[in-house]
Amino acid sequence: MANDNLQTWELWYPNAAATGLLFARCRIDPAEVLWVHAAPPNLAVVVRNAADAVVARGEPLERRGAPTPMMRLRLEGDGVTREDLWPNDADLGATVLLPGGEAGTLQGWWNADDKSEWRWQVEFYNKR
Repeated sequence: MANDNLQTWELWYPNAAATGLLFARCRIDPAEVLWVHAAPPNLAVVVRNAADAVVARGEPLERRGAPTPMMRLRLEGDGVTREDLWPNDADLGATVLLPGGEAGTLQGWWNADDKSEWRWQVEFYNKR
């Protein structure tokens, strides 16, 4: 992972404090999709390229429907969209962002049919 290729994803919770709070920030290989764990009900998202130029924004991104343990952000042109849904086997290998900013790779996902329980595995890898 070359540092001159990384994207920075910044997720803000705009309804907290006086001007919002940073929910998570990560630098990852460029991605069109980013899964987020335990996201707040609304977000403001900024995606930057390696030169720190803004390439996409999404605001306000409000939860639609019942809360889910995961939600998916998707780059669409210079915008970002939000989908609150449950991952499935097709999503394995995608990047997952945890609150605070640790990003990993979704290795496994299972949930009960009634959505009352779930199990997941995420792999974390770092390199200096």
